[in-house]
Amino acid sequence: MAYVYDDQNIFAKILRGEIPNDTVYEDDYALAFRDIQPQAPVHVLVIPKGPYVTYDHFANTASEAEIVGYTRAIGKVCAFLGVEPGNGGRGYRTIANTGEAGVQEVPHLHTHILGGRMLGRMLKRFDD
Repeated sequence: MAYVYDDQNIFAKILRGEIPNDTVYEDDYALAFRDIQPQAPVHVLVIPKGPYVTYDHFANTASEAEIVGYTRAIGKVCAFLGVEPGNGGRGYRTIANTGEAGVQEVPHLHTHILGGRMLGRMLKRFDD
């Protein structure tokens, strides 16, 4: 099934400047901003500027430049936030919720970067 992008989703409106955000980083391929309902001391969303619904949609249809640009933007945001363990940070979690089972709330690819505290297990073990 082909993905259909809804250009009225909240992130599309943020990209068009219709809704304000607390920008952390921006370049030609991505926009990163602080989550309005943070789940950790550090909680930033990184979104591609292209009309992609999910990570698989992005990975299968985005240009190489978009894929590299988006991935590098996530790395730059982690460095800016000081969470990357290679440079003294304590670490972070990235999450890209996808579809109904993944509890995706906005139909625009977005990666959460969470850190600033111990985050615990992401999910309960399947056999627990």
